[in-house]
Amino acid sequence: MLTILKGANAGLMFFLELGVYLAVGYWGFTLSPNWAIKILLGVGGPVLFAVIWGVFGSPKASIPLHGMARAALEILWFGGGIAAAASAGLVTASVVFAGLFIVNAILRIVWNQI
Repeated sequence: MLTILKGANAGLMFFLELGVYLAVGYWGFTLSPNWAIKILLGVGGPVLFAVIWGVFGSPKASIPLHGMARAALEILWFGGGIAAAASAGLVTASVVFAGLFIVNAILRIVWNQI
């Protein structure tokens, strides 16, 4: 049973990662009426987040972070997604997202999934 719960928590982490990209992209497309800015931020924001995650946070990161550096990365990265969603007017979604992230992070620490 614990194996199933750990798998579900890992799956939740994946969907939270996708949620950050969606939130940042949505924020970028709602920030300005100017289409050039919408495209720049709506596409460029998620690309920037993807590069940061790929270099430092992914399982195959070229510069993997551990310990407090990893915790800081996750707080800033997921916090950025939460802030982007809130800034775009998705306050309830941001609160739910933050709660899921906190539960996921605690379970990953308890179950040594980091």
